[in-house]
Amino acid sequence: MSRPNFPKKAVITGGMPYGNKSLHFGHVGGMFIHADVFARFLRDRIGKDNVIFLSGTDCYGSPIVEGYRKKVEEENFAGTIEDYVMENHLDQKETLEAYGISLNFYGASGLLDAKEIHQQETYEFIQNLYDHGWLEKLVTKQFYDVKAGCFLNGRQVIGKCPIRNCQSEKGYADECDLGHQYMPEDLINPRSTITGEVPEMRDVVNWYFKLTDCYDILEEYVNDISSKPNVRKIVWETMKEFLERPIIYVRKEGIETYKNIKDQLPKHLCSDLENVKDSFTIEFKTLPEREIACEILTKNAIRYRTGKTLVPLRLTGNIEWGVKAPSLEGEEGLTVWVWPESLWAPISFTKTYLKRMGKDAEEWKDYWCDPQSQVYQFIGQDNIYFYGIAQMPMFMAQEGEKLRINPDKGQLQLTTLVANHHVLFLDKKASSSGEIKPPMAKDLLDYYTAEQLRAHFLGLALANKSVSFMPKPLNPAANENEQDPVLAQGNLFTNVLNRLVRSCFYASQKYFDGVLPYGKVSEEILEVSKKTILEYEKVMYRFELHQVHNVLDTYIRQANKYWSRNNNLANQNEDTQLKRQTLIDGFHMVRVATVLSHPICPEGTEKTVDYLGFDKEKFFSWDNIFEDNYFFMEDKENHKITELKEKEDFYVKHPSQFK
Repeated sequence: MSRPNFPKKAVITGGMPYGNKSLHFGHVGGMFIHADVFARFLRDRIGKDNVIFLSGTDCYGSPIVEGYRKKVEEENFAGTIEDYVMENHLDQKETLEAYGISLNFYGASGLLDAKEIHQQETYEFIQNLYDHGWLEKLVTKQFYDVKAGCFLNGRQVIGKCPIRNCQSEKGYADECDLGHQYMPEDLINPRSTITGEVPEMRDVVNWYFKLTDCYDILEEYVNDISSKPNVRKIVWETMKEFLERPIIYVRKEGIETYKNIKDQLPKHLCSDLENVKDSFTIEFKTLPEREIACEILTKNAIRYRTGKTLVPLRLTGNIEWGVKAPSLEGEEGLTVWVWPESLWAPISFTKTYLKRMGKDAEEWKDYWCDPQSQVYQFIGQDNIYFYGIAQMPMFMAQEGEKLRINPDKGQLQLTTLVANHHVLFLDKKASSSGEIKPPMAKDLLDYYTAEQLRAHFLGLALANKSVSFMPKPLNPAANENEQDPVLAQGNLFTNVLNRLVRSCFYASQKYFDGVLPYGKVSEEILEVSKKTILEYEKVMYRFELHQVHNVLDTYIRQANKYWSRNNNLANQNEDTQLKRQTLIDGFHMVRVATVLSHPICPEGTEKTVDYLGFDKEKFFSWDNIFEDNYFFMEDKENHKITELKEKEDFYVKHPSQFK
């Protein structure tokens, strides 16, 4: 069986939570646990010194400003906006640690040493885009609240998303909560969140990335990743949706009016008007032509919705709480829109982490600019537009005027996106700003251990579809006599694997005086173990993380059956040789199961290795993955394991689960 190739060095990133809130279950269960499991695996696979796992609090932008304003007005918060963000940042960090999320660095884009480094990275990134001809200065319309006397940004405006088929009632200044992008003037029924008034549209000057010039390179990129086994279908399918040319969908009842004014519209293609069901389409070559058409249709009272397409990516704005933009062509005092600067924040965080570790200033390039290295970005499906459509061409544009999907060594490499579908709550999409309030991640630890939750969220198969989180203690409709669905995956460890490990330890203590018996592992066990290891490695490479649980489930249950059958035979026949061989094989299966379970259950697996008396780094290293237990022993025939007390567990249940 051919084995997949892994990079020599890697960065794993988790999408950055906003600094206006604690982490709800979706942050942790929908993304961070998946990123952590892969990061832990990769440390074992290529060496912990070659992997950096990082994320951080997204400190800037209108959601932060709005959250701070409400905190001051409604809760009499007396601190500064930095104090507000720091409070949330520390709370987020504490929650991640409680779940065993093994970040090398959890920073904050606007706090401490990362703030200065992120500011410098922002200057350099935007200056490069400008120098290579990828920026344009546009005069556009921006919402202005006359009553409040200020321009409105991001979530300071709310209305209905104008994109066809989008039902979101949470359309903000130029994007909705489902990630659709549009020009501000297209937002339907806008209202100021500050005063509730209908805002005016006023002219502003901002810098934009020429995203509309990137159709061809993005189509090439999507075609390339669609054939890769380690890129999820949701990534390239979602990106394809945004590569439609500028289209307007016109309601059927507007046909006659359209016929009367079609010559006033810019040159376009129109769909068949003879067989219209609900709407027909008119397609334009450029976005400005579509915008002109929208104005004409509006004046003639024709109902329409725009389709997904590429729009110029706004980089700057006038919000005070933001990273400062460089001064270009005399435009002073601008700040950077939070979404673009969060895309290069992981580079800033890498630099900050390496600086803290006393590394050379240019060492970040070993991770981000070497074709033998790789950056893996774990995100939610709503963020594919930014990390795929926006980030990829901006990264390419750092290297020059011509965009290429295969940069040379020393140039900024493109990242691998690992996107999950939504994790729902009680069959409904949960949002901290919606009607269905999600439970906070830390509150779930009142009912489950971190490792039970890690196993459950990994097993939900969010790579394939949106799945509901149904915790029995928080579900009013739960049947009292039914098992808690959240425990299904964790039971493999707390019940089945725990039983196997304990059985081996107790047998060693009872029959061999606590010595791990020395001998050759059965060929049958070696073969099934090798096959399992290679299958596990393959599904990890493909980010089929739910299949990791399935691979483990098959192997651990096979191991238990083997142990139970042979141990019973040995007892029935008083066969000491079979008992010895069964224990040798049993401990080998414990070794393999422990290594493969390490990314999911770090606490339980590391306790197992401590009790075995082995060096953890050598034990978990995939350099030694096909070795047996005796490889780690100095005295192979007299290696004594730590005594396991009665009823002591390696994989524990939450105290609330005992009645």
